[in-house]
Amino acid sequence: MEDYQIIEKIKEYFEENYELMRLEGGHAVTEDIKQLALTQVLYYFTKLREVATRVTDTEVKLTLPNQTTPKGRSFTIEGVVDIVRDDNETWMYDIKTHDTDYIQSNKELYCKQLNVYAHIWQQLRGQQLDKTAIISTAYPEGLKQAHLLNDQFRIQYELSKWNPLIDLEFEQEKVKDVIQDFAETVDCIEDKKFLPATPETLNEKMEGTNALFGTRVCRNCDARFSCSSYREYATSKGRGERGNFKKYFDDFGSDTDKEEWVNANLSNTNEQLLDGEAEID
Repeated sequence: MEDYQIIEKIKEYFEENYELMRLEGGHAVTEDIKQLALTQVLYYFTKLREVATRVTDTEVKLTLPNQTTPKGRSFTIEGVVDIVRDDNETWMYDIKTHDTDYIQSNKELYCKQLNVYAHIWQQLRGQQLDKTAIISTAYPEGLKQAHLLNDQFRIQYELSKWNPLIDLEFEQEKVKDVIQDFAETVDCIEDKKFLPATPETLNEKMEGTNALFGTRVCRNCDARFSCSSYREYATSKGRGERGNFKKYFDDFGSDTDKEEWVNANLSNTNEQLLDGEAEID
């Protein structure tokens, strides 16, 4: 299949997936945000064309059953990866939405997960595996800005320095420790031990980013308003707890995020009303 045919297929699948998510979730995004998302997908294909066109198995489910926690509970580890096979090598890819700088600065975290997957693939399935890697789907800020400015020279420059494929080393000797970490986590969950990160941790800059833990991680946590650490972190800025409580309680993202959500869903609501009117007629 030629590249232009693949791109047309990508656009077709993108529209189908967007409509499915819109209908299932009842939410929409503005047209410019939607087009920006499509552009990200197309840039992503441009950078990873060789990998994308060589993938032989997608969403391969890996299962490590019959594991036991320190307290005797039974659990299973499951994961999903993509596999590329050719005449000489077999590669395993795990796709992440995290940006490349963060992944590069925290490789140990990703190695742990991929080591278990590689262990399942090699030891339990008995299949060859030569390399493991992470694919970062995050949109580099420099490329995003270059696209918004329609600066073709800068777009090519940003594309040239963007490397979303990050090789990771497979270390068999660490697999046992990682499985033990999973086991201890299962016990904590079952015992309802959900200790939050400390307020000090929330105020620390995360390695590989310019963001604080409280912004990058907690902003995406639905339980943050029940978290004492986040409450202390969010209300400690500026005039103290009384002066910042409303801001903390109304923390639903940036003004831009909220405006995009309102505009998109107003448009979506109007479309639904028009469809309803059409059906009544």
